[in-house]
Amino acid sequence: PRVSDDNPYSEALFRTLKYRPEYPQKPFKTREEAQAWVDGFSDWYNDEHLHSAIGFVTPSARHHGHDTAQLAARRRVYEAAKRRHPQRWTGAVRCWESPAEVYLNPSKLTRSRLEMEGCA
Repeated sequence: PRVSDDNPYSEALFRTLKYRPEYPQKPFKTREEAQAWVDGFSDWYNDEHLHSAIGFVTPSARHHGHDTAQLAARRRVYEAAKRRHPQRWTGAVRCWESPAEVYLNPSKLTRSRLEMEGCA
């Protein structure tokens, strides 16, 4: 309460908003102008932004179930690249599985469990 980090979820959202190159340098003139900007941001975030926590697919692709096919195709590309040029690889191909569970702020126990299960 009354500190800058009293709601880490909204703080993370504000940071994401403010670090977009399109974020205005001056305050919005009207509520409608602010709403229009946020609407555009929401479209970008959901339909274009490749989110690291869900395998570098868009939230929209994840929501509609398109991520599984996208990640499978990506995995095939990586495996083919490793077969063609094994000298460029020092380890296994990156895990391109769709995570079964996604957390905003997992507990240490949950994080440990996810890491033990593999693609965390």
